[in-house]
Amino acid sequence: MRPARCGITPEGWPVIGLTALAALIFALLDAGLCALLLLLCCWFALHFFRDPERVIPQAEGLAVSPADGRVIRIEERPDPLTGERRMCMSIFMNIFSVHVNRSPVAATVEEIRYWPGKFINAAYDKAAEENERCALRLREPDGTGWVMVQIAGLIARRIVCRAEPGDSLARGERCGMIRFGSRVDLYLPEGYAPSVFVGERVFAGQSVVARRQTQ
Repeated sequence: MRPARCGITPEGWPVIGLTALAALIFALLDAGLCALLLLLCCWFALHFFRDPERVIPQAEGLAVSPADGRVIRIEERPDPLTGERRMCMSIFMNIFSVHVNRSPVAATVEEIRYWPGKFINAAYDKAAEENERCALRLREPDGTGWVMVQIAGLIARRIVCRAEPGDSLARGERCGMIRFGSRVDLYLPEGYAPSVFVGERVFAGQSVVARRQTQ
């Protein structure tokens, strides 16, 4: 059996390296308090940018969580790309969550749209319309369409989207991250129903959040 591992997402290495180097310099200068504070910052960066392996469910007709965090709402909302009302699931990530985002299904990236914006608390409704955000339209091989939206939060200052239009993503594949607290909205296609409840904690790429309804 392959052992589990926990890596570091690439965006974290500059922060980790800078804080570790600064801590070493202050320690050599005999500035113990500053060195200790910088070591704490380095530890926080290691914790924040961690990227653990996940066990991806393989059964058909399900979608996995695109983010770690807690489900804060499940309700109908307008799709940001088409305006069509669809069931939307919002997952809130605090600063202690893993912030790597993953594709909910095996699909092709049809469109990516970015909006600059404000940095309102991501738990608020208006964050979906006013905050910096990046929407990905995903299309499964059978034509089923999904929309995943990365939304920057109160502290977040950078959305990282690694995917490009035309990319094929596996279910649970890493496709980006958001720095320092944020939210991901997942718009479900017709025929799928949520399989989680508000307040439930979910894990990106591993927790099943929606299932195809049987006829």
